[in-house]
Amino acid sequence: MSENLLSIRNLSVDFETEEGTVRAVKNLNLDIPKGKTVGLVGESGSGKSVTSLAIMGLIPNPPGKISSGEILFKGQNLVDLSNDDMRKIRGNKISMIFQEPMTSLNPVFTVGNQIDEALILHQNMSKSEARKRTIELLDEVGIPNPTERVNSYPHQMSGGQKQRVMIAMAMACEPELLICDEPTTALDVTIQKQVLELMFDLQRKHGMSILFITHDLGVIADIADTVAVMYRGDLVETNSTKEIFVNPQNPYTKGLLACRPRVEYNPRRLLTVSDFMDEDGNEVKAEVHAGPDKEEKVMDESKYPVLLEVNNLKTHFPIKGGVFGRIQGHVKAVDDVSFQVRKGRTLGLVGESGCGKTTLGRTILRLVEATSGSVTYNGTDIMSLSPKEMREMRKKIQIIFQDPYSSLNPRMTIGDIVTEPMVIHNVGKNKKERYQRASELLHRVGLAGNHLSRYPHEFSGGQRQRICIARALALNPEFIICDESVSALDVSVQAQVLNLLLDLQEEFNLTYIFISHDLSVVKYFSDEVGVMNNGKIVEFAKASEIYKNPQQDYTKALLEAIPRGIPKELVEGSVFH
Repeated sequence: MSENLLSIRNLSVDFETEEGTVRAVKNLNLDIPKGKTVGLVGESGSGKSVTSLAIMGLIPNPPGKISSGEILFKGQNLVDLSNDDMRKIRGNKISMIFQEPMTSLNPVFTVGNQIDEALILHQNMSKSEARKRTIELLDEVGIPNPTERVNSYPHQMSGGQKQRVMIAMAMACEPELLICDEPTTALDVTIQKQVLELMFDLQRKHGMSILFITHDLGVIADIADTVAVMYRGDLVETNSTKEIFVNPQNPYTKGLLACRPRVEYNPRRLLTVSDFMDEDGNEVKAEVHAGPDKEEKVMDESKYPVLLEVNNLKTHFPIKGGVFGRIQGHVKAVDDVSFQVRKGRTLGLVGESGCGKTTLGRTILRLVEATSGSVTYNGTDIMSLSPKEMREMRKKIQIIFQDPYSSLNPRMTIGDIVTEPMVIHNVGKNKKERYQRASELLHRVGLAGNHLSRYPHEFSGGQRQRICIARALALNPEFIICDESVSALDVSVQAQVLNLLLDLQEEFNLTYIFISHDLSVVKYFSDEVGVMNNGKIVEFAKASEIYKNPQQDYTKALLEAIPRGIPKELVEGSVFH
């Protein structure tokens, strides 16, 4: 039996709110053995991240405090340490990879400077030694051209690249315990696989322990030795990874295992945690099933006429350099792309970060101007429209952005956010009528109408994304571009949102372009799939065909990188075994 590197004993963490004291973590007991990986699983609000912040000594006080318990690191109680003593451990012996890299990286310093800082502070390296090691780390985590990108600022990198910078920074001092708080949630499956392999190569090399926090049991299956499941601050189940997957005991664990889309199945609806347990955490005894598989929509050109046609579309961004800022080249974000989307159907666009899928979606809406090519919507050439005409067109075509928090104005109430498109487009006679429509929309997406007076920060991630969907529906659009709209959500909430989007499609005959890096989600949600790489669509086929019979090596690589959701003990030749 392995010796424990870190032991949590009877830990409780409280937060003071206007409504009273909220206990975010309740009497938690958890062990992390030396050289082993413990998976901490649960949805938003379960207490996972608060547990990690408590270990790091980063609970904001006020309003939060550790009200009881011990956190023993190599026998030393971290709760009793002063800030100065804790600073010597934090980032050096215990390191952490945070979930949201954009808020964790300083926007006014280059990524190289930020990694250098940890090496100079904790490893006593000179500036030149630190810079050399930083370039090695960026290369290790898969940043292309690390010698050049070391001088990039965070905003000049894609989401996946920023997360890799965070991983490089956390691993810089070769810590004994690495806490990973949803480190691969926003990454492509291929990059996720590379990053996980990298982490576990380092773990084997240095005997490092890992606490891996996630809502995705599919990822945990590949990597963890032990799994602990949290629900509303309580540890509801803990066991070996194999036992959790083969014989889960708690209804919440059963629900988490069931709600992720699987490539080999295509159910009509995705299961959610509420199919397994009620609001009070009691098991639902009713028979649980997702119903029959979805029927594939037979291509009938009269029933599904072409609504959107894209021909030879190019969007290039100039690369400027030199003393006078002359154009030295171009980034071909979208490079000669052509496709059609038929009314009432869903086109899935899938590919890695930087492949051009988001730029393509924004170019169609003219949020980014095209370099050349044409986009025709229902017979109208979008590229030739004046700004006033384009504004009218946006009544018909809406977008749901990737990050609901940054796309909702924190100073506006939900009522003002949902009614803003109506005000801009003069929909509704007065404020009362608009608010009535907003209340109906919130109800339709599964929220209460009395939420209109609240602000975005009062909602969970899944609820905020539902608000974004309600706003997109405010003008009765015909066509919606979903840009990574479920990628940051818990698997159960993701299942709810995907079910909702499909219900809305059926109810309003909506047409979607669904942009994602998660191939299992795209396969479930889409009728046709376009695989993008380096600005081009390299493969285009029916969703079922692309998974059964992929033609391109790139598509095959994407499919092979999808987490199988099978514990490593049950998989021969697992890279993590």
